[in-house]
Amino acid sequence: MDVPASVLAGRERAGAPSLRSIGESAIEWLVRLCGFSAIFFVLGIFIFVFFSGADFIVRRLDVGEFLFTPDWYPTSVNNKRYGTLALLAGTVSVTALAMLVAVPFGLGVAVFISEFTSGPLKEGLKIVVELLAAIPSVVWGFIGLVMMNPLIIEVFHAPIGLNVLNGGLILGFMSVPIVVSIGEDALKAVPDSFREASVALGATRWQTAYKVLLPAARSGLLAAVLLGVGRAIGETIAVLMATGHAVQIPLSPLDSVRTLTATIAAELGETARGSDHYQALFAIGILLFVLTFAVNLTADLLVRGTTNRR
Repeated sequence: MDVPASVLAGRERAGAPSLRSIGESAIEWLVRLCGFSAIFFVLGIFIFVFFSGADFIVRRLDVGEFLFTPDWYPTSVNNKRYGTLALLAGTVSVTALAMLVAVPFGLGVAVFISEFTSGPLKEGLKIVVELLAAIPSVVWGFIGLVMMNPLIIEVFHAPIGLNVLNGGLILGFMSVPIVVSIGEDALKAVPDSFREASVALGATRWQTAYKVLLPAARSGLLAAVLLGVGRAIGETIAVLMATGHAVQIPLSPLDSVRTLTATIAAELGETARGSDHYQALFAIGILLFVLTFAVNLTADLLVRGTTNRR
């Protein structure tokens, strides 16, 4: 004899939980675990980096010398010095030049794709941007080494083309896809009513983009720019190949420099494990953590500030 569905439902509510509810609970906890895993991974990496250089950082590191002197001579026999000011200046100079390239170009492409294209052209441009993001860093480094190097020497009559200008241009092109992708998403999130109201008042498409859409999407566009900054700060192999790898504070875009990331990549494999030099490189890793954290915190505060002012 068949049992009515209402009776089965009552038994299910009164008895043990159904397989469906168990499955939903399991999926919910899995999603939570995935969300918290990002925090665990970041904390785990930071703890690993800190404890790998903890003995040197706590007992022998002179913080003043480390942050405010430009002399990086970790292999000197008689006078070892661990100053990162020149490395930090190289990182900041290359990143700043990269943003001068990536921000106007990336935001311009984002506005063009979002507001002035449609159909196959729009999809084709998005594919090109995605392919640009898929180019490996070492390929960008080869471009800087083989193509940009002689071009800069010829155009600017520089003694060497591996310098701030070369690294900044390469990093700028590498950061463009991030700025374009996030910037386009921010512009697409602006309600269509904004566009319709602007057109109804007689504004052109360019006026709508400049005076309506960019202010309305400023928080998302700002996040795109700052994520591009984070991408440039963390790049390693391309700047290692394109900047000349000279430890000095740059006085012009044609000076060769060395960045924090390039120093770690170039020297970590050549140092004795556990030595002061080895642990100093992990101290540079902590400094990079602090820089990227500051960039992300600034992005969050600025985005919240622009959102609250609306």
